Amino acid sequence: ADSSRSHLVLTISLDVFDTKAKTTMCGKIRLCDLAGAERSKKSGASGEVMKEAIEINRALTALGDVIESAARATGPVPYRNHKLTQLLSDSLGGCAKTIMLVNISPARSE
Repeated sequence: ADSSRSHLVLTISLDVFDTKAKTTMCGKIRLCDLAGAERSKKSGASGEVMKEAIEINRALTALGDVIESAARATGPVPYRNHKLTQLLSDSLGGCAKTIMLVNISPARSE
């Protein structure tokens, strides 16, 4: 079976020109659908599926590290630790507004 687990990032860039003030305002909306973490022992994944699961978990860990570091504001934020965090860097820091929606399964986990 083919796996379709992946992250999806949709970026919408907006440029608005004010003809009276002769200025341009730029904005960006980024929608992300991130694949969920996977416990490889529980899922029984192997081979390419296992490699994919490891990379997804690595990306989510890097994202968590960036969010934690930005919230603490004690040093440099590790955006360069993963391609995902590099891509999202301008959406996770500075004057960006970030909203995270999480879907958590009610299933009991062992």
